[in-house]
Amino acid sequence: METTLTSTHDGVRSHLLFDRSSALDIAAFVVDGTDLSPGSAIPSDGDPRIDRALAGFFFTCGPDHIRHPEPVEGQDGRRYPLHGSLAGTPVVRTEMSADATRCEALTEVDLACGGKAALERRWHVSEGGQCVMLEDRVTNIGVSAFAPMMMYHMNIGGRLLGQETRVVSPSLESGSLEWRFGEGESAHLCTPAHAEDGWSEVALGPLPGLGGRRLIVRFRVDTLPFLQMWRCQRGGANVISIEPASHRLAKRGELAASGELSLIEPGQSRGYALAFAVS
Repeated sequence: METTLTSTHDGVRSHLLFDRSSALDIAAFVVDGTDLSPGSAIPSDGDPRIDRALAGFFFTCGPDHIRHPEPVEGQDGRRYPLHGSLAGTPVVRTEMSADATRCEALTEVDLACGGKAALERRWHVSEGGQCVMLEDRVTNIGVSAFAPMMMYHMNIGGRLLGQETRVVSPSLESGSLEWRFGEGESAHLCTPAHAEDGWSEVALGPLPGLGGRRLIVRFRVDTLPFLQMWRCQRGGANVISIEPASHRLAKRGELAASGELSLIEPGQSRGYALAFAVS
């Protein structure tokens, strides 16, 4: 079952198609009739939850683990699933505003460590329709503490990009780089997010397949202190992703040893926020 949120700015109409079967992530982001999502032009890691999520514009990685599977601490044989436990978890309830510019949802997820968390999610279009904003709150509703980890994947079909397309952000050492960064058919980068007034910004553009427009992403750095990006042009895959992240690119053991896996106790919460716009 899907839910749609719409906006109009400077005569350009856009709509977001949400997936209620997966935590109210975004299955499609359509601007002026063009969907930014990669669709079938994605690689597969063999997890059907992630294959479905990655084909859409936006999916949430967490709230107990991000990136590829690793062993659960202190539990022999159990592993955190690819990109954490949230993907593929249906929402418990949703509420849409009468003007279709705001949608709220609650999702309860069983964690790989045996705990349980609630994700309270609020999507809304800013006044004037200039940007889409997300506010998330993860609450520990289990009986034991766990270390929250979150990463937000905004996936853009490579068919929309051209030779002139660049990634622009003060978080990058040079301020910008070609969208085909790194070497080979697939590459990652992860860097501390530069903050101004508590927020960081990255832009991808111009996008020839979207009339030369840019995708601009902003995110709150107190709980998302890293900018990660990923691209894949391998076989039939052609996708690039902007991925604000809670943790640097390192194994869980290394993060734990350096004190970077802080716990939230039962009843405690942690908040996250981001916004994006096509300009």
